[in-house]
Amino acid sequence: MLEKLFLEMISYYGGDPKRIQHFTKVHSYAKLIGEREQLSPEELYILEAAAYTHDIGIKPAEEKYGSSAGKLQEQEGPAVARGMLMRLGFAENVIERVCYLIGHHHTYTGIEGRDYQILVEADFLAIAACLQEVPVWVHAVVAAVQLVAGAICGRVVFCLLCSLIDVFAILTLREARA
Repeated sequence: MLEKLFLEMISYYGGDPKRIQHFTKVHSYAKLIGEREQLSPEELYILEAAAYTHDIGIKPAEEKYGSSAGKLQEQEGPAVARGMLMRLGFAENVIERVCYLIGHHHTYTGIEGRDYQILVEADFLAIAACLQEVPVWVHAVVAAVQLVAGAICGRVVFCLLCSLIDVFAILTLREARA
């Protein structure tokens, strides 16, 4: 069933290799972490399905709002995923959890469940893998600040700090290329 979902997601993002590569990387990281954390077969199955579909809300968000902002992905993604997962024959309990994860994967507070935590981590890892030109020390600073801010400060401060770090990383990349 997961293979059918993978192929369906490739079709869904047809002509957009960047998106296909991203969800493929997220799935690879999520599966690896899930196996190492010894998730039950059902938890791993749900995690893998969520990893393939976590950004499914990007297309409708861009079509409706001209933006792929995380909150819009969370808002628009579950309905699209539900239709796809039902069409492919996934069980209702799997669909419910996958839709929950899609609807929260850019929410970094109140994380409930190992599948949710692993999906967020896998998404961060896949995004970091795309920033290979950024110096390694910037990645270390980003990771440290995300961990500390997420644990101590709460969501608003966390988001602000992540935005500042992103700007810093972009400026550093520009200087490195100059």
